[in-house]
Amino acid sequence: MLSGDCGDIDSVELSSTDAWFFDTTLDFGTEVYDYDRLSPGGQEIWDDGNLGGSSLYSEIFAYEVLYRCEAAALLKTEAEIAYSNSGGKKTDLLVELEGVRLGVSVTRAVGWPREDPWTEAQASDLLEDKLGDILLSTANVASEDAWDKQILSVIAYSPDHATALLAAWTALDPGVKADTIVLVTATNGDDSFIYDE
Repeated sequence: MLSGDCGDIDSVELSSTDAWFFDTTLDFGTEVYDYDRLSPGGQEIWDDGNLGGSSLYSEIFAYEVLYRCEAAALLKTEAEIAYSNSGGKKTDLLVELEGVRLGVSVTRAVGWPREDPWTEAQASDLLEDKLGDILLSTANVASEDAWDKQILSVIAYSPDHATALLAAWTALDPGVKADTIVLVTATNGDDSFIYDE
C-alpha cells in the first residue's frame, strides 16, 4: 500500500528551477517479493540487473513508486545509459514523466544496528553525498540520454528516518539541493529484503 505524497509531482515541479521534497510510505504488510506483481519496468530492472553493489531491490521499488504514483515510464536501466566518461559518476534509471526526461538516483537510508536512532547528521551526510553525485552524473551523461533534471529517490528504513531526512534537507545549502526532486519512501511491513542485500 502506498500513501503520502503520491501523484503530487507535476509540471510545476518538473519545470521549476527550485528543489522539492516529497514523502511517501510503502507498506508491504505481510506480502513477499513477487516478480510477477511488478510493473513491466520493474521486471526489466530486475532482468537487467545493476552495475554492482547491493541496491537492486531498492532500485526496483524506487521505480515502482514512480510508476504507480506518477505514471513514470522506464526509458533505460543503469547499464543502458550512455556517459561521456565511463568511469565517471552515473545514475540508476532514466524515466519519463509528463514528457520530461528524468535521471533517477537511488539510495537507502538505513544504519546499523537497524533499530538504533538514525540522526539528522547521518541524514545530512547522506543527502550531501548523493546530491553532489547527482550534479556530477548530470554533467557526465551523454547527450543522447541527457535528462532535464534528476530525482533522488531515498528508500528509508522507517518513518523516523524520513523525518530526519526532511529536517536535514530543510537545512541544506540551496546550491547542494540545486533543482533536484527528493522523493523519500519510508518502508513498513515485511521489508527486510530491501535492506538485507
